[in-house]
Amino acid sequence: MLTNFFETVRAFGVPATTREYLDLLAALDAKLIYADQEGFYQLSRTILVKDERHYDKFDKACQAFFNGLESMDDMLEGMIPEEWLRQEFIRQLSDEDKANIQGMKNLQELLETFRQRMEEQKGRHQGGNKWIGTGGTSPFGAYGYNPSGIRIGQNESRHRKATKVWDKREFKNLDNDEQLGSRNMKMALRRLRRFARQGAADQLDLDDTVRSTASKGMLDIKMVPERHNAVKVLLFMDIGGSMDDHVRLCEELFACCRTEFKHLEFYYFHNYLYESVWQDNRRRQQERINLWDVIHRYGKDYRVIFVGDAAMSPYEITSPGGSVEHFNEEAGHVWMSRVKAHFDRVAWLNPTPEHAWQYTSSTRLIDEQMEGKMFPLTINGLEEAMSYLAG
Repeated sequence: MLTNFFETVRAFGVPATTREYLDLLAALDAKLIYADQEGFYQLSRTILVKDERHYDKFDKACQAFFNGLESMDDMLEGMIPEEWLRQEFIRQLSDEDKANIQGMKNLQELLETFRQRMEEQKGRHQGGNKWIGTGGTSPFGAYGYNPSGIRIGQNESRHRKATKVWDKREFKNLDNDEQLGSRNMKMALRRLRRFARQGAADQLDLDDTVRSTASKGMLDIKMVPERHNAVKVLLFMDIGGSMDDHVRLCEELFACCRTEFKHLEFYYFHNYLYESVWQDNRRRQQERINLWDVIHRYGKDYRVIFVGDAAMSPYEITSPGGSVEHFNEEAGHVWMSRVKAHFDRVAWLNPTPEHAWQYTSSTRLIDEQMEGKMFPLTINGLEEAMSYLAG
């Protein structure tokens, strides 16, 4: 049985060696613990895991071993056809059908055609390729398919291809009380540190006390302020739409940043940066903050972190009026350029797997504007991003 446990730990990516396995056997033979599952967990982790980065893998291995079940995500991946899990199309489309659907040439044509449809349409349509309706291949409506269109009356995103979203959407604030499930995320963020002694002198400086006492021949206690991480962080979080898939991970990151960085300011945006941001998603329509005010409020020494999946219509980056929710007079890339021109270090964290970035044109555009400073939201990606921002 213990051999199966060791093999499970190795299977989950913990680099435990045979020597450590023998040490665990010896500890059990010495009856350091007996008939105590919690005690066995603590003992085996101490012996088999030599790096904090593998604690989460070890926890998953213990859960799989003692429960006899792996995570549901791991079990289901690749076993159930996608068609069984997603909502059925009102009109079924093959890959060839999808490839033959032509999108509008540009954003202006899309908006002008939509205006004409609004004027001309008199009734409900379903499964068509022209009118505002459901199903089908029309650029306007819900639960259909078109490579670039205006989504109307649909509960949530399905293909991540909408150029505009007609419906008003409510986003949820990220929970800064969320308890971290990953110690590794904290460890990675700690690479972004710049210590300074600030505030009241309330800690004993032992070395200076010894030197001064020896010099004066009498006790001379020296005090210094406590050392704090003096780095300043400005955090921009993409919220809503396709980012709903990553809420849990972003909540963990958000909570961790609140813990690690004493000087942290945060704002929300949707998809890409425009003329305003906000701090409360429940009042984002009423309490927007001008981005120029944000730029002027914080010094160049702030380290700027954007968090988003970079999945959107390319128009949202390149075109005036391209925002999915409002008409922006200046293109998103103009505002991002202003942020990059003001702050010394700017990085983008992407929760989407890095191997998938090449398939999304908007991701490639943003990575290009970030000059390669887009990092995957993984432990290694976080470490690389923090090392860059600390430089």
